Amino acid sequence: MTIGLNQYLIVAAILLTLGIAGIILNRKNIIVILMSVELILLAVNLNLVAFSSYLGDLTGQVFGLLILTVAAAESAIGLAILVVYYRNRGTIAVEDINMMKG
Repeated sequence: MTIGLNQYLIVAAILLTLGIAGIILNRKNIIVILMSVELILLAVNLNLVAFSSYLGDLTGQVFGLLILTVAAAESAIGLAILVVYYRNRGTIAVEDINMMKG
């Protein structure tokens, strides 16, 4: 039994829904928000690779690698910023970060 395009799209839709739900439902924990953004990027990546494989074109897979690179950089930089912010303020609560807006 082979896995068709529909199954990949269903899994990507589930990942996208979980990512959006994580951002909407949990606005207090910044780590969960970053993980939700990663889920959304993975859903987009899965769609690109699935359509690339389905159409027999490598362009989607190249863009998938680019998205993985951006996601890794976003995770590393985001967590580094959070560690520095926690050391300076003693908390990483989203409400406290929102107060920084000027």
